Amino acid sequence: MVEYNEQALDATFAALADPTRRAILARLSNGDLTVTEIAQPFAMSLAAVSKHLNVLNKANLISRRKDGRVRHCRLLPENLKAAADWVKFYQQFWDENLDALARYLDQNSDQTDQKEREKT
Repeated sequence: MVEYNEQALDATFAALADPTRRAILARLSNGDLTVTEIAQPFAMSLAAVSKHLNVLNKANLISRRKDGRVRHCRLLPENLKAAADWVKFYQQFWDENLDALARYLDQNSDQTDQKEREKT
């Protein structure tokens, strides 16, 4: 198994658990935005958006810089890599189990079809 920084991974998945934060990351994937630009499509206050940005910042998924009175945010996609690697590692087990389930269902379906034919 690959070694991961558990606290960083926990913070990443906690940040990604919220749909608003995922939407913010999606918007930042197109380039840097100001906090006001990030908040624009959301039906919430700037303070609420700022709280979401704090969670993303603490998880090191975004960086923030201040330019005068304006705060700019940038996606840090390299910090999503650990979460992506973790998911990829476990994908092999999901794929194996899903393949086994498909084989089981195919076998049971064939047996059920055969029993149905025998009844008629």
